[in-house]
Amino acid sequence: MSTFAMTWWAILAASAVCFALKLAGHLVPDHWLSQPRVARTAALVTVALLAALVGVQTMTAGHQLVVDARLPALAVAAGALALRAPFVVVVLAAAATAAVLRALGM
Repeated sequence: MSTFAMTWWAILAASAVCFALKLAGHLVPDHWLSQPRVARTAALVTVALLAALVGVQTMTAGHQLVVDARLPALAVAAGALALRAPFVVVVLAAAATAAVLRALGM
């Protein structure tokens, strides 16, 4: 089997698993989901997944770890969020930081 076909079979299998998990989620009784521990865990898993996604997208290029203009831009965004800046300001500050650093050759 070619690599192309294997990739599509993997995508289809992952899609089927995701669909099955989503269906299984509808079968969980409501009183299990309303417990505070479950709600807190679900919120923390979401934050952890988003943090991992940001980390991977910020510090990798292909299969390599890289430090480029994205990392200082992320730091600026985190600082702006810590100062409770509006989301538009956070995005613009991070984008401006990355643009300036890339213009300077980083």
